Parts: sequence; structure tokens; C-alpha cells
Amino acid sequence: MQTSTHLNGSENNSHSDIPQTQMLCGSEELRLLFPHCATGLVYLDHAAVSPLSTRVVAAMEEHLRHRSEGEVNTYGRDLKEVMECRVLVKRLINAESAERIAFCMNTSDALNVIAAGLNLKAGDRIILNDWEFPSNVYPFLNLRSKGVEIDILKTEHGIVTAEMVENAITAHGDNVKAVSISAVQFLSGYKADLAAIGAVCKRQGVVFIVDGIQALGASPVDVQAMGIDALAASAHKWLMAPHGIAMLYVSEALQARLQQAHVGWLSVQTPWDFFQYDQPLAASARRYENGTMNFIGASGFKASLELLLAMGVENIHRHLLKLTERLTTGLRGMDGVVSVIALSDADRAGITSAKLHDTTTTVSDAVHKHLMEANVTISLREGYLRYAPHLYNTAAEVDAALEATREAFTNVAAETL
Repeated sequence: MQTSTHLNGSENNSHSDIPQTQMLCGSEELRLLFPHCATGLVYLDHAAVSPLSTRVVAAMEEHLRHRSEGEVNTYGRDLKEVMECRVLVKRLINAESAERIAFCMNTSDALNVIAAGLNLKAGDRIILNDWEFPSNVYPFLNLRSKGVEIDILKTEHGIVTAEMVENAITAHGDNVKAVSISAVQFLSGYKADLAAIGAVCKRQGVVFIVDGIQALGASPVDVQAMGIDALAASAHKWLMAPHGIAMLYVSEALQARLQQAHVGWLSVQTPWDFFQYDQPLAASARRYENGTMNFIGASGFKASLELLLAMGVENIHRHLLKLTERLTTGLRGMDGVVSVIALSDADRAGITSAKLHDTTTTVSDAVHKHLMEANVTISLREGYLRYAPHLYNTAAEVDAALEATREAFTNVAAETL
């Protein structure tokens, strides 16, 4: 019979100390891991979804072969792999322990664990801002049914400073119970000063919650140094893993305060004691994993984390700063672009967004359509062209995307005459 040791496991395994790879960001060797690069597709849409590397696909195929051709019931193998994945996430975000990591379906799912667990009452307040992605809004708006007040900070391009947060907390005193913010804003690409905001929250006794989906894999995040109490992120964007799996970090101090809204058979201390119904919840964040999870997603997630950690997130971040600076420079003054959200190196990660001069649906959709036809994939968001390169993209691809953008504007202008 399987036991709880498979669930909690040990952090001392072969994946806890991954050697740095000799591959460089943008190198041909690295690009071989992403077959779409050989097709001529210039893919700059990682803020939406990333391609899967051949290593991720191979890991998932191996999982499926074991389920189809091997032992079939791979539960023990799967739980060991999940534990290895926890260790990698722990390393990625510098968590105190792998036991602080849980896996959920997506960012919304993970943030709902926190929102529901805070057990807030009428008159309590949560601080958000007006440029948040809905995943980091709706779980908290849902608390209005309990009389919880949601304060939406007015921002410019989602720029939230520690001073703004402190002023908002001070304005409402002890009623403010939590601040939730994106590590990197999904449209402007603004990278919040999480350490400064975390210090404010710690000083004020406020829970600090971070949506890390646009940061993890593209920009360093250190939950301990930044004073983060809860961090949630789906794996399908910059983490370059499959859909349907996300990580949730919960500090031990916050976990002690949360009232768990949902539990399942795997939430308890010893799940394999099936008839011991009165046992306590697991001491680790595993308590938030109610039942059998997306094991195939976890196998792919583990493979993607191994690559990102081997490359070094600091190295990836430096590479992205060069590419986003190239994009910003190239988009400035381009016919059809009214403005580019330009940020300093300290304030950006991997996203560059340009606002169209004509933001009508007809024009913006046409520009985007021309780019897709030119084999350049980016996102169109709220009247902005959003470019989001990653570790394997090159300066030549950025230049190709810029040229395709110029041609798109020219073609659309000609079509509207």
C-alpha cells in the first residue's frame, strides 16, 4: 500500500541541484528544443501561452506510455514526480521549504484558496488596482457577498508603488486585511517593486498576495526577500508548461490563519488511512490539493522547470531586457503607433505594449490579422499590440516582427483609403 511518504517525500533528490546548462539564451542549440522555430514562425506571445519544448513533450509522452504500456497504475511514480516538482518550484521562488508549495488547476483556482480562506467579515477591506487581470480580481470581488470592501487603486498603466499601498492602508487603518497585486502587469508589463510593497504590508500587518503568472520564468521572484505571504501562478505562460496546472505558495504563518474552504481525501495528514475520518489536515500546503491532480501536467511542468533553472532565471531576465528594449526603440515613432509603454530595466520584465493611433476594432483587428498572416504571433489587448519574447527568441526575430508591424500598418492604411 502507498503511504503518505510519497506525498510529502524528501527534498534531497537528484533534481534539487540542477547544474547550469552551457546553452545560451537565443542560441541555436536552445532553439532546437522549440520545433516551431524551424517553421519560420516568429512567436512573441508568451504572455498569453508558451510553446512546449521537446523536453516537456517527451516527459508527458513518457508518462502516457507508462499509463498505456507499462504498469498502468502509476500513482506511486506520479506522487514522487509531484514531490520533485515541488522542490523545483521551491528553488525557483526561494520558498522556505517544498512543503510550502501546492498545485492547483490555474491561477484563479489558487487565488480562490486564499480569498476564501482569509475568512473575512463585513467591513474588512482588500486593496487591488484598476489594471489587474481578472484572475486577481474576481476571487476577491466575490467576498463582497460577505460585506467585504474592495478598494481599487487608480493607476497609470497599472503602476502601483509602495507609497500608494501604504497610503491606502493608512486611509482605512486596521480594516485593511490584504493587498493583492500582479508581480508583472499583463498589459503594460510593469514590474512591481514587490520587496518594497511586501515591507509595507509586513509593517502594517497586512497579508501580501501576489499573482505571479507574468513574472515566474521571466523575472526573479524571491518570496522570502519580498515578504510575500501567498504567490499563485499558472504554468502555461512564462513557465512554459502545459495548461491545467498552477503553483501556489503559502507561507507557514499565513496557512495558520487560513480557514480552509474545501477539503478532499488528499488534504489530510494520512490519506491512506481511509477510515480515519477525524484526522487533522496535512501540515504542509499539500492540504490544498483535495484529490488526484493533473499528473501529466506535473510531468511536463517538472521538465520545463528543469530547463528554466538550468538556464538561470537571472540570465533569462537579462536576455528579455535586451529584447524588450529593442522592441520599445523600434516601435517608437512608428506610423500607426501613438505611444509605447516605456519602462526602465528595474520596472519591466518581458512585455512591451504599443497603443495604436486608431484603436477601433476594424483597424486593430486588421493590423493583428496582417501580423498573423506574416507568421508573427503577438496579442492584441485593449487597443494595444503586446509583444512578449522569451528565452529562445533572438534580436533577428524582434527585427522581423518590427518590420512586419510596419508593413501591417502600411497595408491597413492602403485598405482603408
